[in-house]
Amino acid sequence: MGNPIAVSKDHSQTAYDHLWMHFTRMSSYENAPVPTIVRGEGTYIYDDRGKRYLDGLAGLFVVQAGHGRAELAEAAHKQAQELAFFPVWSYAHPKAVELAERLAHYAPGDLNKVFFTTGGGEAVETAWKLAKQYHKLTGNHTKYKVISRAVAYHGTPQGALSITGLPALKAPFEPLVPGARKVPNTNFYRAPVHGDDPEAFGRWAADQIEQQILFEGPDTVAAVFLEPVQNAGGCFPPPPGYFRRVREICDQYDVLLVSDEVICAFGRLGTMFACDKFGYVPDIITCAKGMTSGYSPIGAAVISDRIAEPFFKGKNTFLHGYTFGGHPVSAAVALANLDLFEREGLNQHVLDNESSFLGTLSKLHDLPIVGDVRGNGFFYGIELVKDKATKESFTPEECERLLYGFVSKGLFENGLYCRADDRGDPVVQLSPPLIAGQDTFDEIEQILRGVLTEAWTRI
Repeated sequence: MGNPIAVSKDHSQTAYDHLWMHFTRMSSYENAPVPTIVRGEGTYIYDDRGKRYLDGLAGLFVVQAGHGRAELAEAAHKQAQELAFFPVWSYAHPKAVELAERLAHYAPGDLNKVFFTTGGGEAVETAWKLAKQYHKLTGNHTKYKVISRAVAYHGTPQGALSITGLPALKAPFEPLVPGARKVPNTNFYRAPVHGDDPEAFGRWAADQIEQQILFEGPDTVAAVFLEPVQNAGGCFPPPPGYFRRVREICDQYDVLLVSDEVICAFGRLGTMFACDKFGYVPDIITCAKGMTSGYSPIGAAVISDRIAEPFFKGKNTFLHGYTFGGHPVSAAVALANLDLFEREGLNQHVLDNESSFLGTLSKLHDLPIVGDVRGNGFFYGIELVKDKATKESFTPEECERLLYGFVSKGLFENGLYCRADDRGDPVVQLSPPLIAGQDTFDEIEQILRGVLTEAWTRI
């Protein structure tokens, strides 16, 4: 046995030495402290110096019910004492069964089968593999391709990364899984056609999916992956009629429609599943994040009975799984979280307050740097521009200096944790816990106003 490890109290230095942070330019912390968050309460988080920040991103679109909910911690504690772990590989345990039933109850149409994962990227990976095998089992052996949208983010596993529409995220890991094709997204602010008619633009954007299916050959396309509100690029909501037309196209060409709701499900838009907000029934829903409000990791693919049917016959088996999928503790926390949703009416709270949130953020339109404010529910993006009249954006060098060099740091220093993102045009994204109200909206707007006003002077 070796000597006991000496635990350092300087988390910042230890973080740099040993903790490889995700999507992080590690060199930026070589001579600077790593921000270290030690506590959360309600809509706020606190660092190791005691400074308070408004959590304007709900962790990472996750902490729906807010920080410090004792009942969720207690649900985890109770379940860990009773059954801390058992896999759902040919066996069941009560909490996975109960949660699957609960999700099937919330899901629209005949989406009654639940395949658990430990996160969103795994759920997307599951959906693509499922779509491929489904078509093989139903005699369509050449259907393997998927269609998704430009700038969309669908996860980091090799398959999910292939579906992702962000070239810079994919280049270091190529070659990726073949067969992933891209179509235009629904950024109405930068619509290449029908810029004065949202419905016509939506029809055009949906029809690009049909054109891509025809170009590839309908006998080769397995599925279409779409977020209800696209995250990367800055919260693109669907234009009127968009999903209705997409559903028609998928039905016409025997292509599965996957609603990627890793961010948008569980109240982010004010409904348990976001497809209900926009009136369409997909074949598969992928979800994760808010299912437990982040108190324990879990994800799922919720699948139509029609798609599941061939897998429930004879010797057919979906040869896919994850050790921690449907983890008993995570499932117990999810059930407690969903109980809390219903008891406190969190979905209705979002629906009642989304217009106030949007209206408060829209006050920022008077700033010369703010080009567009868009989104839905408690999920908004503010696009930054160099010229409001022409919608001219910033160059990559300007984005580097503006977003990373000032805006991101400035917001955090002024007490707002959110995301300044340039995985498309530069945007600031807001996605606070669902318990937020007008006081939170006002605080977000005031901090943004101060930082963005100063940012304009630095251009």
